[in-house]
Amino acid sequence: MKNNFISLDDITTEELFELFELADSLKSRFAHPPLAGKTVAMIFQKPSLRTRVSFEVGVHQLGGYPVVLSQEGIGIGTREKASDIAQLLSRYNDAIVARLYDHKILLELAQHSTVPVINALTDLSHPCQILADVYTLRQHKLLRDGIKIAFIGDGNNVVNSWLEMSKLIPMHFVLAAPKGYEPSSEILKSAQNAQVSTIEITRSPESAARNADILYTDVWVSMGQENERKKRVKDFAGFQINSKLLSLAKPDAVVMHCLPAHREEEITADVLEGVRSVVLDEAENRLHIQKAILAKLIGDIK
Repeated sequence: MKNNFISLDDITTEELFELFELADSLKSRFAHPPLAGKTVAMIFQKPSLRTRVSFEVGVHQLGGYPVVLSQEGIGIGTREKASDIAQLLSRYNDAIVARLYDHKILLELAQHSTVPVINALTDLSHPCQILADVYTLRQHKLLRDGIKIAFIGDGNNVVNSWLEMSKLIPMHFVLAAPKGYEPSSEILKSAQNAQVSTIEITRSPESAARNADILYTDVWVSMGQENERKKRVKDFAGFQINSKLLSLAKPDAVVMHCLPAHREEEITADVLEGVRSVVLDEAENRLHIQKAILAKLIGDIK
């Protein structure tokens, strides 16, 4: 594993499963906490529930101390340059966790930091979420070569990280999205060139869902896109995960969502809260997998 965790390109397949095994072990408390005496600076430019709580609780459970910093408090990229903040926080802390809008700011932090930087989300990627998702599939004994994952909706940061994951484990990944909502062309090309997985992009949610093992979705309007709401809701009409679409998937298929969810938009309440939903398991597993990342990067593991 590299010094930073910026994207899933920073780990190998072997390291992926090592992280899963470490996450398993970290569910038990250690006599000697791996982060004892260490501090982790957490920058939250974007509002957060799951990311903040899971990282903050995770650092505490590992014996460390989380220092939570808001955009209002530090003004990253506005009041202060990211490079200055990175150099300063590196002198105070053992790691930096950042949840940002612009991925370039994350890269600037990593370039100037002398301690590990962890991507807690940017507009380009969301690697911690996808690690938690695959860890959830493993937990439910659904993780197998060629698993069909149908993502219905926007080709956003979550999709970009799924594409990066497709280079680590063989899968059949299908994105059903309206025209104009494709993922990063660079990340897509890299995933296709890796030739590890089968990757498709379609305009048909029904085609994507047919015989799928996983139906996955995310909100149609993310933070920072509120001014596009009317257009997006119109463009994504017909791209909802509901009981009819779920009926096209395999009988044992499960439903995933990175949350927060807008019920009756991208997903209906009956499916989100139904017996085939593993959404809350995904949310819980953010805690376990992020503890593993922290322990791997800066922990004293005995």
